[in-house]
Amino acid sequence: MTPQEYEYLCKILKERSGLMLAADKQYLIESRLLPLARRAGLTGIGDLVQKMKGGADALIVDVVEAMTTNETFFFRDKIPFDNFKDTGVPGLIKARASRRTLRIWCAAASTGQEPYSLAVLLKEMDAALTGWRVEIVATDLSQEVLEKSKSGIYSQFEVQRGLPIQLLVKYFDQVGEMWQIKPDVRSMVQFRQLNLLKDFSHLGKFDVIFCRNVLIYFDQQTKIDVFNRLLKANEPDGCLFLGAAETVVGLTNAYRPCQQRRGVYVPNLVAAPPLAPAMATGGTLPLSRH
Repeated sequence: MTPQEYEYLCKILKERSGLMLAADKQYLIESRLLPLARRAGLTGIGDLVQKMKGGADALIVDVVEAMTTNETFFFRDKIPFDNFKDTGVPGLIKARASRRTLRIWCAAASTGQEPYSLAVLLKEMDAALTGWRVEIVATDLSQEVLEKSKSGIYSQFEVQRGLPIQLLVKYFDQVGEMWQIKPDVRSMVQFRQLNLLKDFSHLGKFDVIFCRNVLIYFDQQTKIDVFNRLLKANEPDGCLFLGAAETVVGLTNAYRPCQQRRGVYVPNLVAAPPLAPAMATGGTLPLSRH
């Protein structure tokens, strides 16, 4: 791959997905795009670039999807899910007692493990949410991973990564050598294709937004733009979950971190968000554990 080809691919990826690649990431492009080139009957990256430059838009979509499909697994990093279960949802149940609705958005949901992890946690809290309308919207740039997500079918290896055995037995059916999430859990999640660089105001307002392990790939200005638009999609007393390597600090005042709740941020619109006042003030709610 020539420097010019690498530069062209980096330009396309940034324009279409916001993904920023450093100069030393050629190996990543080759490992992900060489198999794609061969499936398209091309000899290598050079031919792939020429075809893209010739206006093969479907191929460009495939390239972007191949480069932006990130690793995920059930209950990844555990702490955000503990925070969601122990303080986030209980706080929302109190704050939303009059309207009894709960909306959650998983941006960059990849192959679905994150939204399904949240759905399982909500199922475990079924008694407290009886009579509530709960909606989980899961979006991703890649149509291919969304199709896998909708099926809810995972391999033995995939379900062994982060999923406790008791939850596997309770919420999955074995289908041959694979495992499929039960229909009542799958029905809790709506999957939609979405590019975070584009307008997403049509999705409406959400009490909780999970936008984890995606902004880390964006440049600073793109991050600021996404944060400002996420704020408009977040209820004033809602919250935003980011990945372990992501933060709003030094980028925007739209959100502020919650003390003692790593990776949780609240809109900087009200003095004490009712969602989880102890999260912001360092109160006595139990700390989550690894």
